[in-house]
Amino acid sequence: MRLSTRGRYAVMAMVEMADRARPGGVCANGRPVTLTEIAQAQHLSVAYLEQLFGRLRRAGLVASARGPGGGYRLARPAAEIAIAEVVEAADEPIVATRCEDGGPGCLGGERCITHDLWAELGDQIRLFLRGMTLADVIDGKVIGRAQPPSGRSEDAPGRAAQ
Repeated sequence: MRLSTRGRYAVMAMVEMADRARPGGVCANGRPVTLTEIAQAQHLSVAYLEQLFGRLRRAGLVASARGPGGGYRLARPAAEIAIAEVVEAADEPIVATRCEDGGPGCLGGERCITHDLWAELGDQIRLFLRGMTLADVIDGKVIGRAQPPSGRSEDAPGRAAQ
């Protein structure tokens, strides 16, 4: 699975903003969050965040406020922003195969025997991230969300339960 620091940092920054904006948060009064505040809280580079927030703004996930007291706000409620949207806005495709459309393929132009396995894994990751919002993360509703495929037990055939 390829998810670079760009996608992870975008999610970290957006979760930080969502956490600050919720009732009882540092910015619950609607005050914009500065990139410096996010950078300090998440131990990220302000310059890197500037690049990311340009992408997030163009994707309609954040709104910017200029001038003194300026910064960024979520463009929609945290419960309406899926983690997959953040990752995609960061220009980060969620890909689990090394094959690309129009590319040479897995093995010299031919699909490898495991191609469908990795493609399906990528689809499952995308589905999981589409079903997870910023609010889910700040509310601690992440653990236990991964589910086995319907009709299957948690233990794979041929694998002993521990």
